[in-house]
Amino acid sequence: MSLLSHIKQYKSNLLLNMIYSCIEHNNVQTNIMVESKGFCFTRRQKNSGSGGHTLSPAPITLRQAARGKRALLCCISYKKKKFELKGTIHDMKNMRDLLIHQFHFPPQSILILAEKEAYLEPTRKNIEDSFRWLMRGIEEGDSLVFYFSGHGLRQRGIHGDEIDGFDETICPLDFETNGMIFDNYINETLVNPLIKGVTLHAVVDSCHSGTVLDLPLVYNLNANKWDDNSPEEGRNAFKGTSGGKAICFSACEDYQQAADTAVCILFLMIAFSTDKNRTGAMTYTFIKAVKAAVTNKRKISYREILLQMHESLKKEDHGGGCARARLRRVFTRKILQDPLLSSSEEFDANTEFKL
Repeated sequence: MSLLSHIKQYKSNLLLNMIYSCIEHNNVQTNIMVESKGFCFTRRQKNSGSGGHTLSPAPITLRQAARGKRALLCCISYKKKKFELKGTIHDMKNMRDLLIHQFHFPPQSILILAEKEAYLEPTRKNIEDSFRWLMRGIEEGDSLVFYFSGHGLRQRGIHGDEIDGFDETICPLDFETNGMIFDNYINETLVNPLIKGVTLHAVVDSCHSGTVLDLPLVYNLNANKWDDNSPEEGRNAFKGTSGGKAICFSACEDYQQAADTAVCILFLMIAFSTDKNRTGAMTYTFIKAVKAAVTNKRKISYREILLQMHESLKKEDHGGGCARARLRRVFTRKILQDPLLSSSEEFDANTEFKL
């Protein structure tokens, strides 16, 4: 075997081991989590006073996106893999229903990538081509949505543009052979091209997803203000838009990883559902908050959605029920998952949430 083949095999095994450790092990010391959380929070507070690859543009054949509202839903189960996820297909259906029935997205303006015969496979190439589909021909007044449900990882960054020194990634179906999609690439492809009058909302239900869009501001729920997420040495790296706005709801903080995300993964799959209808905890709590407001014919703000997501997760963690009982028989440590809101610019988080 050639040296290059050995290197590729080593990288593939390393990525697999990272995911296996998320699913199987629960013995990482808690102080690693505490130190990481404290470091990120301190740096954001102080600041407040692609990584890895680029593919040549070779778009897949897709229908022209409709003007006005369009959405990309990417849901990956990794079928027949040791790290298979069980709830992503239900996440996709629930998010699609929310967009169509609550926010009046035309069904033909929603592109879905999933491991189902009717949809495009969520390979790295198809995901990146779909990013370009989402952004193609955008005009003032357009409302865009990117939703991802699947695995997320992180690795040490080399550009000095991360407050914790790590790049966040999402894992396509074929990431073992064709690699992950890095936050730098997502920012360059989905955030930077946004022109004035165009808004992108992202909802990312994966581990390590906190700043996966590399947005420069993170909302501090306790202080009700925006914190600067830019590292001092990376201040020159532009992470903003071309006049538009990008807002992201993420499942958890960047530092929530390893054994703690093992709890998170199991929690995502069973805590809010029956075995026949599993769904992600973040997706569930997000949709629950929005639907409740619509049903009661009242407005809901970005801050209120984030707050309700936190409260729902905390309630389920401390509450009763068979799912929680099963979790506690397997894991003795508290489930750690703190949803995050980030943005390309400051805005009043108490304003009404709209798509």
